[in-house]
Amino acid sequence: MNKVGLVMRKIQFTERQGPRVFADRLQAIGRELGVDIVFISPERHVSGYDWLPGYEHEKGDLVNYDIVLDQIYANGIEHVIYTVSGFTYLKMFLKNSVLFPHSFPDPALTGYDMMKPFYQMVDKAVVQTEFLKGELARNFGVTDVDVIPIGFSEDLAERHFDPSQIVNNRILWIGRDEENRRPDLVLEYARQNPDKEVYMVFGGERYRESMKKYDIPLNVRLQFALSQDDIFKLMNTAKVYWNCSKFDTFAMPLTEALAMGKIVVKPEHPCYGHISARHSFSGNEKNWFELVNMAAASPSSYSWDNRSYAFESFSSRIMKEGYREFFDKWLRE
Repeated sequence: MNKVGLVMRKIQFTERQGPRVFADRLQAIGRELGVDIVFISPERHVSGYDWLPGYEHEKGDLVNYDIVLDQIYANGIEHVIYTVSGFTYLKMFLKNSVLFPHSFPDPALTGYDMMKPFYQMVDKAVVQTEFLKGELARNFGVTDVDVIPIGFSEDLAERHFDPSQIVNNRILWIGRDEENRRPDLVLEYARQNPDKEVYMVFGGERYRESMKKYDIPLNVRLQFALSQDDIFKLMNTAKVYWNCSKFDTFAMPLTEALAMGKIVVKPEHPCYGHISARHSFSGNEKNWFELVNMAAASPSSYSWDNRSYAFESFSSRIMKEGYREFFDKWLRE
């Protein structure tokens, strides 16, 4: 069985968020394709809070190369996928290194200036959307790029889909307590719309503490570190899924929301261009509250069009076929 190292930060492996979901899904797909995905992460200079100076950002990754390389060599690995641009220098040691970015040097994101120099060295990447492929070419001249979406679990989307459980005034938001995710906007929406039941789901337990700085309206329900099963179960009960982030590399919960037939409200930024189903509505800070209320007032409680679009475009079957083609080509190099 071929071995491929998946290099991520320790915090990405430990939290119930997109990177860990991607890692588990890739590992499962790898087994089906005869590829052993080996998880690799540094153990030092890692903080539970990724905004502390010297921790978790690209410059902090540089001091972890010895630990990462020791793990790679111990496992006899010659092909590596890394999700953090700070590990771009791995290609100095392993020619078959490919970037799969969970973040991107966009001005809207924390660490934008720190990421940019590392992207100058990227020569091969796997990205989740055509938008990111275009950005890599336009900004960094990287043209060896495969586009493979992060799939959703068809099993969970089938098992938990039950329109009779939908609560018509329930709005769901999934994100982090980070400025570019705009949790403050969601809290203000809830404050201005006390008739709505707003669920805010955070991927890590660390946000239980950080959210204490906010005045939480009585109609907001906070949830932390839910399993994928619990997320799909909760998502089924919401009528509207709202994403108000400034930028995303893929926005996995948006594709899951489509798969569950949610009416979707999202940003108008082109990075969300792949979320283009019939009942997905783009907006901004000036009209989001109105769009969410219009979606909640829709005579339809769910959207078959959104669900069909998701299954055709983002299911784990699509992801599996993408990686089958990618591994067939890359592992021969």
